[in-house]
Amino acid sequence: MAPTIYLRLRKNVRLPAGMSVHLGDIAQILAPSENEQILKNIVLDRPEVQDGNRMIMDLLYIIARIHEVIPDCNVEYIGEPQTLVEIAKDEKKPSKILFVLVWLLLFFGSVLTIMNFHEDVSMPKVQIRLVEMITGKRDEHPYLFQGAYSIGIGLGMVIFFNHIFKKKWNEEPTPLEVEMYLYQENMNQYVISEEFRKSVHEPIKEQSE
Repeated sequence: MAPTIYLRLRKNVRLPAGMSVHLGDIAQILAPSENEQILKNIVLDRPEVQDGNRMIMDLLYIIARIHEVIPDCNVEYIGEPQTLVEIAKDEKKPSKILFVLVWLLLFFGSVLTIMNFHEDVSMPKVQIRLVEMITGKRDEHPYLFQGAYSIGIGLGMVIFFNHIFKKKWNEEPTPLEVEMYLYQENMNQYVISEEFRKSVHEPIKEQSE
């Protein structure tokens, strides 16, 4: 009886440079025990330097490679039809000087943004009026109110982003994590579309030559 193999491709994987891409690296496999290790060890590609740092593993190619090793099998797949493989190069240690410069840039940029916003909406006048409404006295420099307001802005940002340094208040993703996820998804989809576009046009180009 022909064995049935179930595949679930990962959306994207990151592999070290110089390493061959095996089926077990990019997919979850459910198969008879005597075939599972054989399937995991199937070599799909051996990336070269000229291939760049991203490549696409397509389901049709993967099924063809499986049938070369186990000809009489049935392949059922679940989920994504492609996997984006990123080739990780040796990463340099981050520069502490660059980190400090970026931190200062973001810090002062945020400060100026908040200050300009408050100036646009006449926040000092609003605060003076609020203090006057609460206390019945007019104070041209309500430092106590402004200090409490500033602390409130900081606490509000911490609660909104659900993150302070490496600590999270709960398991919900932060808005920044959601935006980064959406950005990564869109970038992966773009890379996949570009790779397929190239694969369609390359044979035409070769024939014309």
